[in-house]
Amino acid sequence: MTESDKMTASFNPQDALIAVMFAAAASDEIPSAPELLWILRIVESLPMFEGYDRERIQQISRTVVDLLEEEDGLDALFGLVRDALPESLYETAYALACDVVAADGRARTVELRLLEEMRDELELDRLHAAAIERGARARFAHPKAHGLD
Repeated sequence: MTESDKMTASFNPQDALIAVMFAAAASDEIPSAPELLWILRIVESLPMFEGYDRERIQQISRTVVDLLEEEDGLDALFGLVRDALPESLYETAYALACDVVAADGRARTVELRLLEEMRDELELDRLHAAAIERGARARFAHPKAHGLD
């Protein structure tokens, strides 16, 4: 059993949320510094991660990378996320992924496709998902995009 196999066998809800965030950051192959920093800020500040062993973040990120390199890895990742998270946290997972995508000010096509797949896999209501996306866009508005320097 590899380290990734051990991690996926013992995913907890916090691990699943981190996996979703890291998958969003890694969806365009190279996570940006703002995306990675935002993941760390989320883990440091949200009550959901209170008492969480931050040493697991690196292991989870490796697990996500390993899964994404497999042919059906994204499906496997979503299966693990659904198994680890109660349905009441599906929107939270989506919101965190949206925040990570928005953190660097650029939502690339591949990132948007991942979010679309996540919406479908988690069976999120389209209006709820749109509100979550709009909130992320508003929180991460960049001054230059609005003519402010």
